[in-house]
Amino acid sequence: MAIGTPSQPLRVAIIGSGPSGFYAADHLLKQKDVSVEVDMFEKLPTPFGLVRGGVAPDHQKIKSVTRNYERVAAKSGFRFYGNVMFGRDMTYADMTQFYHAVIYAVGAQSDRSLNIAGEDLPGSHAATAFVGWYNGHPEYRDFQFDLSQESVAVIGVGNVAMDVARILARSERELRETDIADYALDALARSRVREIHIFGRRGPAQAAFTNPEIKELGELEEADLIIENDEITLDEISQKYIESPDADKKDVKNVQIMRELSERPPQGKRKRLYLHFLASPTAINGEGCVESITLVRNELYLDERGGIRPRATDQTYTVPVGLVFRSVGYLGVPLPDVPFYDRWGIIPNDRGRVLTAHGADQQLTGNYVVGWIKRGPSGIIGTNKPDAVETVEQLLDDMRGDALNQPQTAARDAVDAHLSAKGVRVVTFADWQTIDRIEQERGAAVGRSRLKFSRVEDMLAALDGATTP
Repeated sequence: MAIGTPSQPLRVAIIGSGPSGFYAADHLLKQKDVSVEVDMFEKLPTPFGLVRGGVAPDHQKIKSVTRNYERVAAKSGFRFYGNVMFGRDMTYADMTQFYHAVIYAVGAQSDRSLNIAGEDLPGSHAATAFVGWYNGHPEYRDFQFDLSQESVAVIGVGNVAMDVARILARSERELRETDIADYALDALARSRVREIHIFGRRGPAQAAFTNPEIKELGELEEADLIIENDEITLDEISQKYIESPDADKKDVKNVQIMRELSERPPQGKRKRLYLHFLASPTAINGEGCVESITLVRNELYLDERGGIRPRATDQTYTVPVGLVFRSVGYLGVPLPDVPFYDRWGIIPNDRGRVLTAHGADQQLTGNYVVGWIKRGPSGIIGTNKPDAVETVEQLLDDMRGDALNQPQTAARDAVDAHLSAKGVRVVTFADWQTIDRIEQERGAAVGRSRLKFSRVEDMLAALDGATTP
């Protein structure tokens, strides 16, 4: 019997509930000539991935994209299985038993290492840990950050690095208007951080942050942004790039914004942000904890492909800091029984079709990948939409060619029975909507937009309390 018909719908499991997963679900459920059932699995009780746990709490407008995902979740062919972990509650073998296809949408959950001495000293942290902590992510809720330190280094000049620096610099009043975790708000209100040094290995014309991110650093209530003249002066290579017709508009505007900000005299605010370019850390120093960071000054050169690259000079310098946040890129992590390419931190694939190994010609039948775990950590939230469409089109082509998995039991009831037999407490999308409502009510009671639950057990207890007669 052909799959994709009302009597035998195409059954697809999506592992992960971030933007890439929802865009994949949306494209699948939009098919007019194919009957599709999508089951989305998420290890947390809460959906939306980095939109909930990664987007900065003072960027509420970006988070409004979840309304689009809610419309997807409302479709009749969609079902959300929250609080279900792949590899434990649902294994790879289980997926082949119940689904014609599986789409992995798990993102890039680990940080790239600096590979320098002292990187593991107490006080040196991955930026993702801090981001997860202040966003109330259950896996990072109990992390500790020594905010009694007065000077902090942020390594990297991407948007996540900017988020970290900005949250450290925000006033309590500014933070209180956000949905930042309550314990993080309390800790940041007591923070003694006064100087935040942001370091980028290339020049201002190559900074990865977007125009709004750098503008925001110049508009903080309690922090002056300091960009010294020698930091914003472009070398010959960068100047030619900025003046060329091939220059990215974002880069040109970034330089313009930074030049304008560099001309503003400090206003004597209680905190200062310093932006440094052409600097790479070579060591994090300290006896038992972070005390300083040593950096080498870089220069730019053109590689054989014409790309602008940094290389170290013989000049080094040291900045006293008591806290370091590392934000130099992200890597995916392996999933049980799923091929993985360690060097790039991705699942090996050809336009979304999972391969048996990196460089292999053979596809792993019925297995697909979207988002950062497919292409690496690049782009913004919207970048995941065409990426997901590409993958789903490969899946549909394979369906038409009868090249998908042939499950033993392609029925939702069988999945539900399987999870029930394992004693898994499944959180449905309706359950998540209850958690969402309770969080907003908790926030309203204290004059905030939302008061997040940051422990899984508290979310489940809240659900039990909401359903108890």
